[in-house]
Amino acid sequence: MSNPQSTVPTHKPRPWIDLLVSIVIPSIILMKFSGDAYLGSTWALIIGLAFPLGWGLFELVRYRKYNFIAVLGIISVGLTGGIGLMELDAQWLAIKEAAVPLVIGLAVLVSTRTQYPLVRTLLYNPSVLDVDKIQASLVRQNNEAEFEARLLKASYLFSGTFFFSSAMNYILAKWIVTSPSGTQAFNEELGRMTLVSYPMIAIPSMIMMIAIFYYLWRSIRRLTGYTLEEVMSPHLHQHQDPASDRSSTK
Repeated sequence: MSNPQSTVPTHKPRPWIDLLVSIVIPSIILMKFSGDAYLGSTWALIIGLAFPLGWGLFELVRYRKYNFIAVLGIISVGLTGGIGLMELDAQWLAIKEAAVPLVIGLAVLVSTRTQYPLVRTLLYNPSVLDVDKIQASLVRQNNEAEFEARLLKASYLFSGTFFFSSAMNYILAKWIVTSPSGTQAFNEELGRMTLVSYPMIAIPSMIMMIAIFYYLWRSIRRLTGYTLEEVMSPHLHQHQDPASDRSSTK
């Protein structure tokens, strides 16, 4: 009998599809089709938010990526819809926008006190780096303690990116979304906020993440002497160059 895990397709990042489905399409629907002549404020909100919600659920079910951050993302979209449909005060939207990254940032901090820090799961893990090879070199050179200290610093920096997102989300929501929820104006402002949040929040956060990974790699380089290519996960090499693997067996 085949292993059921082997039937799960490999998840491949699709940033352009993610951007289109989660930001561009919802923003256009909310900004352009919320009027009574089109979908109306309620249906525009439901259909607009159905795209990121449906896409997130699809990714979770198809690739079985039941991770903490993905689940929080789906909850976030659901709460946004709930605030609009229940016509709650727009203040709750700003609180919700700030709360989600704040919870993630706090979770990263709390995880540093456990055996499984989130920075290990997301940045320093066997699917990205050859962790066993790195660890063996650290032990040989007696650099384990220094590396753990640098990993802890990376965790603090990592949580800081979410605290930045939390503060910016709150400021952006308070600045842009000022109309009562359940109205056409609220939907249009929500769409505008979704669109603006990408260049103002997502891109800076992504740059910070890349900087943290670079800091982690520089630490590995300094403490082990290995180059990045030498410590890349063997799984990545297998996926990237199957032809070379075949030729080497001839």
